[in-house]
Amino acid sequence: MIKFTASAAALMAFATVASADTINVTIVAGHPPVFRWVKQFPEAFVPAATEALEALGHSLNATGQYGGAIAGVGEELEAVEAGLSEIGACSSLFDPAKLAVQNVTYYTPFVSDDARLVTEIINDMHQNDPRMTEAYTENNVVYVGSPTAIDDYLLMTNFPINNLSDLDGRKIAAPGPAINWLSGTGAVGVQGNLTTYYNELQTGVYDGVIVFASAAFPGKLYEVAPYITQFGLGAQSAGSICANKDWWEGLDADVQDAFRTGADAAQEWYLADLEGFVALSYAKMQEAGATVTEAPAEMRAAWAAGMDNAAAEWAEGLDAEGKHGTEIMSSYMDAMRAAGETPLRDWDKE
Repeated sequence: MIKFTASAAALMAFATVASADTINVTIVAGHPPVFRWVKQFPEAFVPAATEALEALGHSLNATGQYGGAIAGVGEELEAVEAGLSEIGACSSLFDPAKLAVQNVTYYTPFVSDDARLVTEIINDMHQNDPRMTEAYTENNVVYVGSPTAIDDYLLMTNFPINNLSDLDGRKIAAPGPAINWLSGTGAVGVQGNLTTYYNELQTGVYDGVIVFASAAFPGKLYEVAPYITQFGLGAQSAGSICANKDWWEGLDADVQDAFRTGADAAQEWYLADLEGFVALSYAKMQEAGATVTEAPAEMRAAWAAGMDNAAAEWAEGLDAEGKHGTEIMSSYMDAMRAAGETPLRDWDKE
């Protein structure tokens, strides 16, 4: 639950302007700042927004409330919605009920391992398709930008994988809707997230995790799951920078643009940092004794073919709620194919 402490309650005030030219902003994220989608705020978003605001004659006083100080993982949207913070890392992956269509990539695995392409397509859809931003408006927030790109998901286990049958009966943790990827593999899916993976692998709660290299290395998961198998499950979009709608609409248009400039800078910083770090992560994990294996094409194809089409069920369920699931999925898949990607399964056409 979000911590409604006295100090947090004080942050609810929308008195953004402390003096005539100072804009006070509290930024919330459930993960600690070791993670890139949180680090993007102090490293890029705040400096770029500060510069843009100073050009307008304003100054920015930004306070980061990270690592559960105000809200835990998956509670960020609620904190921004309630006004506990003006800006936050809205995590669609861990808030699928409120940000349903934003999880389109997690229901369409084996499509692309290009995090930059996923980011560009998801950002374009938010900017140009009103159906993508309806969920934000319904929850009293607005989309500011910088979709959280996640590099290609892989499988890390405490046992070697030579065949898909090696997963039979094994407990494998996965985040949010990614648990659907395990259907047809024989593995037992367990919900989990990065904040608990290491300890639960170490204590035998599960035998492996679906994760990505850029988080696996700093999280030292290779120490407890040294077998790394690259299946090309795909790069994903897991959230974005969002802002409280009431606060946002009280800002002048040029001030809003300054914060969008911050989001654009955060997006580019994030991607540049991510792309360099992925290769480093693999190298360092191998140096530490991990075994990295690329799954053969036939094994990848067998995994994809054996999966339930959770995408169709997800889309149809959203359609019934008037949330355009089928249309959003088709738009995303069409954009990927137009960009030259060849999905292992055309989820939208089955």
